[in-house]
Amino acid sequence: MSNPLEQVRQCAYQLIGDLERDPQLVQQEGRHRGKLVLPWGYGVVLSGMTRKQFDATDLGDVLPPHRVICADEMREASDAEAFQQQLWNMFDVSFPQSLTLPQIDRIRWHLFPEVRIGHQQADLFAEVGDDASDDGVLPDLVRVMDMQQELLARSLGEGHRVIHGVAGSGKTLILGYRCLHLARVLAKPILVLCYNIALAARLRDLIATRGLAGKVSVYHFHDWCSEQLRTYHVERPAAGKDYFDRVVSAVIEAVDQGAIPRAQYGAVMIDEGHDFEPEWLRLVVGMVDPDTQSFLMLYDDAQSIYGKRGGLDFSLSSVGIQARGRSTVLKLNYRNTEDVLRFAYDFARAYLTAADADDDHVPLLEPQSSGRRGPPPVLRILESEAGEMALITRTLKKMHAERGVAWADMCIACPDKYIGDRLHRTVMAASIPVHWLSDSRSKRRFSPSEDTVKIMTMHSSKGLEFPFMVVCGAHTLPRAEDDADRVAADAKLLYVAMTRSTGRLLVTASAERGFAARLKAMQGSAGG
Repeated sequence: MSNPLEQVRQCAYQLIGDLERDPQLVQQEGRHRGKLVLPWGYGVVLSGMTRKQFDATDLGDVLPPHRVICADEMREASDAEAFQQQLWNMFDVSFPQSLTLPQIDRIRWHLFPEVRIGHQQADLFAEVGDDASDDGVLPDLVRVMDMQQELLARSLGEGHRVIHGVAGSGKTLILGYRCLHLARVLAKPILVLCYNIALAARLRDLIATRGLAGKVSVYHFHDWCSEQLRTYHVERPAAGKDYFDRVVSAVIEAVDQGAIPRAQYGAVMIDEGHDFEPEWLRLVVGMVDPDTQSFLMLYDDAQSIYGKRGGLDFSLSSVGIQARGRSTVLKLNYRNTEDVLRFAYDFARAYLTAADADDDHVPLLEPQSSGRRGPPPVLRILESEAGEMALITRTLKKMHAERGVAWADMCIACPDKYIGDRLHRTVMAASIPVHWLSDSRSKRRFSPSEDTVKIMTMHSSKGLEFPFMVVCGAHTLPRAEDDADRVAADAKLLYVAMTRSTGRLLVTASAERGFAARLKAMQGSAGG
């Protein structure tokens, strides 16, 4: 048996070598030029031996006591300062200067690839060994989960959990990390549900690229219901009015009668839980194995754009979600630049009243920017729909030819299918590769990596993100000026579409009315 201290020393040497290849983590001048800007040490953890047991042996002859931490020294009740001192004792030297926050983030980026936030959505499930790029070149700017996100992702534990997070706060990132972790430890399969078909396609694609398709099933909720009926040979309702509602009712009835079993999954996770009806939640909570009770729901009331209500109007416990004391709030927005977030939130703030709630209800949160800056959003109001669509196609071509933006990094969100159809024809006529998510079939084929401009309705854009976002037809909203609830719902819809941008945002309209007029007035007020 090899000496564990020697094993950890060799691992430390390899790790230090990796860090020293990062020019932002080494001394830039002087006799220590090229050496790490931080001290380092190493030691052994004996998780099955107390300090008293260690001292009673002759292990101290080969394992220096100051490089050993024993089981009774790292318990929850252990003295925090004493434990910290034990860690410091493993260092041979100390440096007078402190690390900067960017340096700390770079170290975390190297040590824990799973907390990296890639520039593209396909990097969501990055694993150990994935390089920063194909040629191994380190990026100048790295993005990682913040400490709250990482701590949350690592320490969710068993039981029901609810994460209340603003758009762009990393909720789906945490869900992805959770999938990777649970796929390794659970015997039963994992179920991921959402309401948006395009979002389900995106998550399914990412799961498949990591070889987890056999362990993690991703479904649009109604597809999952249909699959349950097929799998357990339950008769499906006839096509017609309210078909999908009747499909859900058939599944609930079959579960109550024992024709469809409960507790099918080792874990159930719901993305965009604000779109789920109470009876849907009650159904899927019952699908969790009682031995694990691993249930996670992600939620943002400001993005609740389906249905008639503005968000959850029922308590979580009323649908079987026992998350009291196990709810977490994420207020920091990382997706959007400060410019895009402020533009979108200043527009929608009248309809998105931030409110607190207890652990059994879901609060509406005011987003806070992570401080990342970018170009200011652009609002263009044209005199005709033809002029609006011509501007959009010119802009797409310019972004691709002059700024090198990939077609796959551009998306156009429109208010409805009618505008989408006309826009699709215009973009195709301009010889721009395009994928129009016009129906369920085309939404299921959605792939973020396909090198095409994506056209989709504002509803379908939920949960997705693109470096360059075009939001068209702002003048067509709201669709009923005299209906306060509809105005608020349409304001949320436009807010969701605008906050899909991770970089640049262009909002267009064919007339100065509706929300287009409000946006112009808002810009004029800010400029004045």
